[in-house]
Amino acid sequence: MSNTGNTPQALEGVRVLDLTRVVAGPYGGSILGDFGADVIKIEVPGKGDDARGYGPYRNGESMYYANLNRNKRGITLNLKSDEGKEIFKELVKKSDVVLENYRPGVMDKLGLGYDVLKEINPRIIYAACSGFGSYGSYCMRPGYDIISQAMGGLMSVTGAPGGDPTRSGSAMGDILGGMNMIMGVLLALHAREKTGVGQRVDVSLVDSVVASLENAYIRYFDSQQIPVRNGNAYASIAPYDTYHAKDGFVVIACGNQKLYEKFCNLIDRADMITDERFLTVPLRVQNNLEQKAEIEKWTLTKTVNEVVDTVLGAGIPAGPIYDVKQITEDHHIAVEREMFIDVDHPVIGPMKVNGNPIKLMDMMPRINRPAPTLGQDNEEVLKEVLGYDDERVESLRENSII
Repeated sequence: MSNTGNTPQALEGVRVLDLTRVVAGPYGGSILGDFGADVIKIEVPGKGDDARGYGPYRNGESMYYANLNRNKRGITLNLKSDEGKEIFKELVKKSDVVLENYRPGVMDKLGLGYDVLKEINPRIIYAACSGFGSYGSYCMRPGYDIISQAMGGLMSVTGAPGGDPTRSGSAMGDILGGMNMIMGVLLALHAREKTGVGQRVDVSLVDSVVASLENAYIRYFDSQQIPVRNGNAYASIAPYDTYHAKDGFVVIACGNQKLYEKFCNLIDRADMITDERFLTVPLRVQNNLEQKAEIEKWTLTKTVNEVVDTVLGAGIPAGPIYDVKQITEDHHIAVEREMFIDVDHPVIGPMKVNGNPIKLMDMMPRINRPAPTLGQDNEEVLKEVLGYDDERVESLRENSII
């Protein structure tokens, strides 16, 4: 991934109208833009995306917004006005995808819901991401990331044993929702190649979190026991946890019996292989705290680097627990895997944005443009896509349509 390049990209020729705000939708839209889609961000005149009000700021511009909205052109459009609605419909005729994350029914009240837009462009793919989805008893409830983590079960299994339910340290519900929304768009684009028509994609933040909990529900269905908070331990495997070293913490993951036995021999504790408390994976999970205490008799005699180097050297998965600073300084992650990309924003100036975790080896993602300032591309888009002249654009501006 880079911020330059002339090679073809996977989604070139796909035009996306992005009405989304804050995190989930903007994150998804930026993924499409990273692979060459023409993503046109549409915002409320004079105000824009709520995320423009989120810090940190530099030169009066939100870096939070800039990170989530790179690779997009930006226009403003008053969708409550008749003329604004007509302009949006004209754009839909010349687009492939509409993204929105309003509460269900908002676009219908504006007269711009899927049933209207598909009549204008039968090939349009309409992707909506909301807290609870577009149908069901809770569909009209407002939804934010923390609501999805709470009601999707993530908070119930996150935190210290016996402690309070804990929100994940990042907006996991939003990120999962954005990823699922874009997976739905890509599936619908593929289906359109077969059917010739678009369709509606409906994604719920809560559904996205529920699906991410994988084995928690399977364990409940099997035993009727509600999963509890286990700190950093894993409810299905042990040893698979964090361990104290002299100068910090490490993680060690023995995902099968062979790795476990190899680890025990490595730390000169062959007795733990035959210890009745640790004979099988279920027994090790059950007696994880006792086993953890035995393992830490070894890890506490070494530094984090010594533990990681020794364990990895034996072919056993292990790693340090990085903070954000350490991640940005790790050459593999930051440079070789290009997870932080330098861009030059017209107001913010030089800054870094998050890289894309998806690597198409023949069509790598790249940053083609920084996030737009509010209404930055009004003239370009209206002239290029809709053929408006200077007089029409100026009239729209004077009448607060854009």
